[in-house]
Amino acid sequence: MDLKKFIGESTEYDKKQAVETKKPKSWLKSVSAFANTVGGVLIFGVTDDEQVVGLENIKSASEYVSQKVKERISPFPQIVMQLHKVEDGKDILTVRVPAGTDTPYYYVADGVTEAYIRIGNESVLADATELKRLVLRGNNSSYDALISPYDYEDYSFSKLRERYKSWTGNSMTEKMMDSFGVRDASGKLTNVGALLADDCPIRHSRLFCTRWNGLDKSGGQIDAIDSGEFSGSLIILLNEGLAFVKRNMKTMWKKTDDSRIEMPDYCERSKL
Repeated sequence: MDLKKFIGESTEYDKKQAVETKKPKSWLKSVSAFANTVGGVLIFGVTDDEQVVGLENIKSASEYVSQKVKERISPFPQIVMQLHKVEDGKDILTVRVPAGTDTPYYYVADGVTEAYIRIGNESVLADATELKRLVLRGNNSSYDALISPYDYEDYSFSKLRERYKSWTGNSMTEKMMDSFGVRDASGKLTNVGALLADDCPIRHSRLFCTRWNGLDKSGGQIDAIDSGEFSGSLIILLNEGLAFVKRNMKTMWKKTDDSRIEMPDYCERSKL
């Protein structure tokens, strides 16, 4: 059986041999996960090794699936159910769940309220960090756009202005700080503004670099040949990281008639 006939080019699907009625959470969590991530398809009547066993009463099964999705997934996601008659007249049911816009989509039953996400071919419980991302996505927002507690007037952006000048040849005006989302109308930095400030106030904005002695962490009597810890704006971290890589790599070269050709360990593009 070619599953792509029913799910198109999607690689996100979950096969179920039957519509489990005693433990509907076994497949409802996949509905939550598909809606919370990139979408997917539930296929009922197919075993894990893609053998078609079919459903005995597909009409009853489809009604049960629809009922449980309405009862136990909140908010109710958009789903498309289709009945298919395949090999030897067997019936299978597909439930297509598009990626939702009102995330997070929770499984609400059994005394719990849980949101699931899709990782590989599994539906796993969303942790606190992922749940925050889902909430922001549902609010049509992002971490970068959230307002920080820091005042724009207390920080400088010399590195940002320098980089903009080098990229465009133009000077960065104050008005651009608003259009680029660095600050809001009240003069507060957004999170992205805080991350781009020269003296970045977000303590997690740090970069750790180490050159190990050998291919692993135990290359001999000396474990590390060089190391560095950097803090500051994202632009500073980028510059310092590139400088660390550059000083820790060899650059071979060969002469030509009127110049020389440099052959570094890593090309410039790979460092970026």
